[in-house]
Amino acid sequence: MRIRRLNHSVYQIQYHLVWGTKYRRKFLKHYVRKELIRSLYQIQRKYPDWYFHKINTGEDHVHLLIEIPPKYSISKVVQVLKSVTSAHILKKFKFIRHIYRNNIANNKSGVWSVGYFVSTVGLNEEQIKKYIDNQNKYDLGFDISSEFS
Repeated sequence: MRIRRLNHSVYQIQYHLVWGTKYRRKFLKHYVRKELIRSLYQIQRKYPDWYFHKINTGEDHVHLLIEIPPKYSISKVVQVLKSVTSAHILKKFKFIRHIYRNNIANNKSGVWSVGYFVSTVGLNEEQIKKYIDNQNKYDLGFDISSEFS
């Protein structure tokens, strides 16, 4: 992990973020994943001090290893990430709008579930990177349990 510097602070903070699709719907196929990642990097242009170390998905959840300065609360970061990516995905894919048509019609939130998981990254940074890298391997039947011993 690199040490980052701002005018009045020096920090080394990484978060492992995970959130799922609403109702655990499995729509994060490779072409949706590509647009999700594009949307995340568009967010990074607006917030250049946010740095994505790793991005990966399963078919129904997203994993990020992100570094943000201490001036942002993690809840604000998650709010921005989920709202912007949800709007982008809904705009881009008609079949996803169809899946969530009742929620959209009733002005309920978009494609992501309400909650999220977050943990800070410390000495186990490499282990978390491997875990995120291997997310899609669960669906392919690989046993990666040895990485966690």
